Amino acid sequence: MSRNSDRPRVLLVDDYPDAREMYTEYLEFSGFDVVEAGNGMEALQRAVDSTPDIILMDLSLPVMDGWEATRRLKADKCTAAIPVVALTGHALADISEGAKRAGCDAFVTKPCLPEDLVREIRRILDSPQSSSTKKVPRSGKYARRS
Repeated sequence: MSRNSDRPRVLLVDDYPDAREMYTEYLEFSGFDVVEAGNGMEALQRAVDSTPDIILMDLSLPVMDGWEATRRLKADKCTAAIPVVALTGHALADISEGAKRAGCDAFVTKPCLPEDLVREIRRILDSPQSSSTKKVPRSGKYARRS
Protein backbone atom coordinates (compact mmCIF):
# COMPACT_ATOMS: atom_id res chain seq x y z
CA MET A 1 0.00 0.00 0.00
CA SER A 2 1.50 3.33 -1.00
CA ARG A 3 0.96 6.67 0.60
CA ASN A 4 0.61 10.08 -1.00
CA SER A 5 1.55 12.14 2.05
CA ASP A 6 3.43 12.14 5.32
CA ARG A 7 0.19 12.02 7.30
CA PRO A 8 0.40 9.55 10.19
CA ARG A 9 -1.24 6.24 9.30
CA VAL A 10 -3.78 4.67 11.66
CA LEU A 11 -4.92 1.06 11.42
CA LEU A 12 -8.49 1.03 12.75
CA VAL A 13 -9.71 -2.43 13.74
CA ASP A 14 -13.41 -2.74 14.57
CA ASP A 15 -16.05 -5.24 13.50
CA TYR A 16 -18.85 -2.66 13.30
CA PRO A 17 -18.83 -0.93 9.90
CA ASP A 18 -20.68 2.12 11.30
CA ALA A 19 -18.03 2.62 13.99
CA ARG A 20 -15.23 2.25 11.44
CA GLU A 21 -16.92 4.75 9.13
CA MET A 22 -17.45 7.34 11.88
CA TYR A 23 -13.92 7.10 13.27
CA THR A 24 -12.35 6.95 9.79
CA GLU A 25 -14.10 10.12 8.67
CA TYR A 26 -13.07 12.01 11.81
CA LEU A 27 -9.50 10.71 11.75
CA GLU A 28 -9.07 11.64 8.08
CA PHE A 29 -10.56 15.08 8.80
CA SER A 30 -8.03 15.39 11.65
CA GLY A 31 -5.03 14.74 9.41
CA PHE A 32 -4.53 10.97 9.48
CA ASP A 33 -4.51 8.32 6.78
CA VAL A 34 -6.70 5.40 7.84
CA VAL A 35 -6.53 1.72 6.96
CA GLU A 36 -9.42 -0.43 8.18
CA ALA A 37 -9.79 -4.04 9.33
CA GLY A 38 -12.92 -5.84 10.50
CA ASN A 39 -11.32 -8.67 12.50
CA GLY A 40 -8.04 -9.71 14.09
CA MET A 41 -6.78 -11.74 11.14
CA GLU A 42 -7.32 -8.79 8.79
CA ALA A 43 -5.56 -6.57 11.34
CA LEU A 44 -2.43 -8.73 11.25
CA GLN A 45 -2.28 -8.62 7.46
CA ARG A 46 -3.03 -4.90 7.22
CA ALA A 47 -0.38 -4.10 9.85
CA VAL A 48 2.27 -5.82 7.73
CA ASP A 49 0.99 -4.44 4.41
CA SER A 50 0.41 -0.83 5.45
CA THR A 51 3.00 -0.26 8.22
CA PRO A 52 0.76 1.98 10.34
CA ASP A 53 2.13 4.44 12.87
CA ILE A 54 -0.49 3.34 15.43
CA ILE A 55 -3.19 0.67 15.71
CA LEU A 56 -6.62 1.19 17.28
CA MET A 57 -7.73 -2.32 18.28
CA ASP A 58 -11.21 -3.33 19.33
CA LEU A 59 -10.82 -6.29 21.69
CA SER A 60 -14.10 -8.09 20.87
CA LEU A 61 -13.68 -9.18 17.26
CA PRO A 62 -14.77 -12.13 15.12
CA VAL A 63 -12.35 -14.64 13.55
CA MET A 64 -9.52 -13.61 15.91
CA ASP A 65 -10.16 -11.33 18.87
CA GLY A 66 -8.17 -8.18 19.57
CA TRP A 67 -6.39 -9.79 22.53
CA GLU A 68 -4.80 -12.47 20.36
CA ALA A 69 -4.17 -10.11 17.46
CA THR A 70 -2.32 -7.72 19.79
CA ARG A 71 -0.23 -10.56 21.26
CA ARG A 72 0.76 -11.65 17.75
CA LEU A 73 1.54 -8.10 16.63
CA LYS A 74 3.79 -7.57 19.64
CA ALA A 75 5.51 -10.95 19.11
CA ASP A 76 6.39 -10.14 15.48
CA LYS A 77 9.59 -8.09 15.09
CA CYS A 78 8.06 -6.32 12.05
CA THR A 79 5.11 -4.96 14.04
CA ALA A 80 6.23 -5.07 17.68
CA ALA A 81 7.14 -1.38 17.87
CA ILE A 82 3.77 -0.14 16.57
CA PRO A 83 1.76 1.30 19.47
CA VAL A 84 -1.57 -0.47 19.99
CA VAL A 85 -4.50 1.29 21.64
CA ALA A 86 -7.24 -0.97 22.97
CA LEU A 87 -10.53 0.56 21.87
CA THR A 88 -13.32 -1.29 23.63
CA GLY A 89 -16.71 -1.05 25.24
CA HIS A 90 -15.45 -2.98 28.28
CA ALA A 91 -14.72 -0.44 31.02
CA LEU A 92 -13.79 -2.79 33.87
CA ALA A 93 -10.41 -2.27 35.53
CA ASP A 94 -9.32 -5.87 34.96
CA ILE A 95 -10.02 -5.47 31.22
CA SER A 96 -7.59 -2.53 31.09
CA GLU A 97 -4.92 -4.54 32.93
CA GLY A 98 -5.50 -7.54 30.67
CA ALA A 99 -5.13 -5.32 27.60
CA LYS A 100 -1.78 -4.07 28.90
CA ARG A 101 -0.63 -7.65 29.56
CA ALA A 102 -1.63 -8.55 25.98
CA GLY A 103 0.64 -5.74 24.76
CA CYS A 104 -1.63 -2.71 24.41
CA ASP A 105 0.14 0.59 24.98
CA ALA A 106 -3.03 2.46 25.95
CA PHE A 107 -6.71 1.85 26.64
CA VAL A 108 -9.70 3.91 25.48
CA THR A 109 -13.27 3.05 26.45
CA LYS A 110 -16.01 3.23 23.80
CA PRO A 111 -18.09 5.10 23.22
CA CYS A 112 -15.64 7.95 23.19
CA LEU A 113 -15.75 11.28 21.49
CA PRO A 114 -13.70 11.25 18.29
CA GLU A 115 -11.74 14.31 19.42
CA ASP A 116 -10.74 12.47 22.62
CA LEU A 117 -9.49 9.57 20.52
CA VAL A 118 -7.49 11.95 18.29
CA ARG A 119 -5.98 13.55 21.40
CA GLU A 120 -4.88 10.11 22.68
CA ILE A 121 -3.41 9.15 19.29
CA ARG A 122 -1.43 12.39 19.14
CA ARG A 123 -0.25 11.96 22.74
CA ILE A 124 1.12 8.52 21.92
CA LEU A 125 2.65 9.48 18.57
CA ASP A 126 4.26 12.59 20.07
CA SER A 127 5.72 10.74 23.07
CA PRO A 128 9.52 10.42 23.20
CA GLN A 129 9.23 6.61 23.26
CA SER A 130 7.16 6.59 20.05
CA SER A 131 9.43 9.02 18.21
CA SER A 132 12.48 6.93 19.08
CA THR A 133 11.06 3.81 17.42
CA LYS A 134 12.32 3.13 13.95
CA LYS A 135 9.86 4.27 11.30
CA VAL A 136 9.58 2.57 7.95
CA PRO A 137 10.31 5.12 5.22
CA ARG A 138 7.27 5.82 3.08
CA SER A 139 9.02 7.74 0.33
CA GLY A 140 12.51 8.05 -1.08
CA LYS A 141 15.21 5.50 -1.79
CA TYR A 142 14.41 3.11 1.08
CA ALA A 143 10.64 3.32 0.93
CA ARG A 144 8.65 0.15 1.27
CA ARG A 145 7.13 -0.69 -2.08
CA SER A 146 3.81 -2.50 -2.33
